[in-house]
Amino acid sequence: MKEIVAVVRMNMMNRTKQALTDAGVDAFFAHECSGRGKGLVNEKLLEGAGKGYAEAVEMLGEKGRLYPKRMITVVVPSEDVDDVVAAIIEANQTGKPGDGKIFVMPVSNAVRVRTGEVGEASIS
Repeated sequence: MKEIVAVVRMNMMNRTKQALTDAGVDAFFAHECSGRGKGLVNEKLLEGAGKGYAEAVEMLGEKGRLYPKRMITVVVPSEDVDDVVAAIIEANQTGKPGDGKIFVMPVSNAVRVRTGEVGEASIS
């Protein structure tokens, strides 16, 4: 089993939900979050803005801004990872900065609380 965590643009959520459904994923979590990519940010300006210096906040402009995103988490059998990742990419790729990021991590076990099923049986 693998956990797939995808951070995508807020306005791409409907497309992402449909892509996951088309890929056979019916259950997932979605959380509102905010963040930014690795764009060039002056650390001194960030420090000054954090201390409330108006000049630093003004100079920081849009570079230090946190953008609203959605974080989607899904656990799938290992053999489905490539299809699910491809579906998320297809639904979200615009070729512009901010398209998002996908992380894939191993899951050692899962338990369905209602039935006590463990392993892959708990996610199917």
